[in-house]
Amino acid sequence: MRAALLSVLALAVLALAPAAQADPPPPGSTWTQATITEPDGTRLHADVLRPSNLPADAKTPVIVSVGPYFNHSGQTGPLGPVEGTPYDPTGTAGPSSRFYDFVNGAHLMERGYTFVMVDLRGFGGSSGCLDWGGPGEQSDVKTAVQWAASQPWSTGHVGMYGKSYDGVTGLMGVALKPTGLDAVVSQEPVYDMYRYLYSNRVRFQNSFLTPALYTAIDATPGSIQDDPGYNVNGADNTARPGCYAANYLDQQSDDHGSAYWKARDLIAKGAGSTVPLFMTQGFIENNTKPDGAYDFFNGVSGPKRAWFGMWDHVRGNDVDESGRLAMGRHGWFDEVMRFYDQYLRGTAPSVQDPPVAVETSDGTWRSEAQWPPADASSLSTALKPGSYTDDAQNNGTADGGSPNGQGIWTFSAPLAHDAHFAGIPKVTVNASITLPDANLVADVYDVDAGGRATLISRGTYLLPGSGSVGFDLYGDDWKLPAGHRVGVLLTSSNSEWWLHRPTLQPVTVSSASISLPWRSCEGGAAIEGGPSIKLDSYKAAAPFVVPAATIAAATDPSFALPGALGACS
Repeated sequence: MRAALLSVLALAVLALAPAAQADPPPPGSTWTQATITEPDGTRLHADVLRPSNLPADAKTPVIVSVGPYFNHSGQTGPLGPVEGTPYDPTGTAGPSSRFYDFVNGAHLMERGYTFVMVDLRGFGGSSGCLDWGGPGEQSDVKTAVQWAASQPWSTGHVGMYGKSYDGVTGLMGVALKPTGLDAVVSQEPVYDMYRYLYSNRVRFQNSFLTPALYTAIDATPGSIQDDPGYNVNGADNTARPGCYAANYLDQQSDDHGSAYWKARDLIAKGAGSTVPLFMTQGFIENNTKPDGAYDFFNGVSGPKRAWFGMWDHVRGNDVDESGRLAMGRHGWFDEVMRFYDQYLRGTAPSVQDPPVAVETSDGTWRSEAQWPPADASSLSTALKPGSYTDDAQNNGTADGGSPNGQGIWTFSAPLAHDAHFAGIPKVTVNASITLPDANLVADVYDVDAGGRATLISRGTYLLPGSGSVGFDLYGDDWKLPAGHRVGVLLTSSNSEWWLHRPTLQPVTVSSASISLPWRSCEGGAAIEGGPSIKLDSYKAAAPFVVPAATIAAATDPSFALPGALGACS
């Protein structure tokens, strides 16, 4: 079955696969492999990198990464060249280089840490059927951490590290609190697996292709140079008959309240956890969106730190070809290792790092004790009634093309002074429809004096019928200068973002309101950091011009706006 699936998905990219050999283990490390057997019989494959300058039985703290990307032939299989990752099914067997940037950049081996990469069930050299963040994968995380804590070369203190999917498994660790887990670093994860494919029953653009991609990654064998047992074990998905088809069908349910999706809601599972957490999240993330990010972060009860800012799906240390940092802030590995040293070794940090490092829309960084900031509070305002056609044609930004700005606008008067938007908006809409499943989108814009509208928050809902609905939009941290105004648009779509299915019916909004979060004062000490790469490109590509006549007709002088910003005490 693996061969048939790959022949369909990979014919177009196999010719592009690079011929490079597998990367050797990082300098200063000794590579071994292990098999971890779970209570349900699943056999997890692990690559272990140990400091070569230490005796084989020397006890060290352990950092574990658990995920689908550690296959010895490549992180994302034959689709690697499309995904920007190498694929080499014939090269020399060796551990995945996915986090060599971390191992080398943080000097893990020199610092006396062990790094372990564990394949989730079904992936790489692990048996079983992929489980998309479900109970099986959660069991994998728990078992992997407990195994690492119990090894004779382990001090029993384990951290987790990852980005994206292996950042999700870190959040599973936070939620499950396995014995030995003392710190988690999770970059750009997903907090509720439903929200990676759907928003309130509206599909994301990737909702069909992402499940197929992970099936293809699962179906990819390791290198032909691997020990035969690696590929035999990895090919064994008999634990769930019809694994690939069943997994794909599971994910086509848009019912957020189903048992399947409830089991994959890490926000609920993580609430109250005391496992120390260091997290990153981009306000304008274009892959693992910020939906639920701040609910998860604020719901855990243990020590926590974060970087929040204006980037997309990048790591804290990523740079472009000129060496410019993607997130815009130096010292990622230094901060991460101070975090690990504190909680895995009990070493007090020599530098006081900010609890939450925040980059706002002007590219400056500040330290906050929490996010949203403590001084942020919400102001509610009524939105104008009206109607729009559910044609799924409207784009939220100019980057998606035109048309833009179609729907029911409400504008504030120009701001008399600078304002600082910081938090999570909430919208309530009372709408009438004749057919079920009409699309509703709410967009919030920063509109300058020339009518250029820049999207700063959005959300969507699939209306089952007539009546009132309320939902959260994306959180953001955005400064609006004096003279700008707030624009709120109720519309059928952000077609560059969601996969809306048009019903072509009129949607009539009889009443609506929005609650917007505003700072009352400017606090938080300035810290090192500059504009992220994405912020500059977003400000250049996202805005579109709203006609002056539209703004004049839809301006509401009673739109609730914050007072002048003071200095926080």
